[in-house]
Amino acid sequence: MNLPERISADWIGTLTDADLIDVEAHLHERFSALERREKISKGSRYDLFRSPPDVMDAWDRWSRVLTATRLRSLNPRKPK
Repeated sequence: MNLPERISADWIGTLTDADLIDVEAHLHERFSALERREKISKGSRYDLFRSPPDVMDAWDRWSRVLTATRLRSLNPRKPK
């Protein structure tokens, strides 16, 4: 599935429940990888809200979709 550059409520509204869960899992995986990179790099000085723009963008995209899954009373997949 092609994700838009900017995640919007209108775009989220076009997704089925299954698609929304898939998108959430993909975006969470991406954010987690970037966050791990920063945690390794910064160690105890890591602070999400002082992260580079790519980490903040990944968090923003994932958090928008995660909120939508919760609003639909869906349970996102747990990472293995």
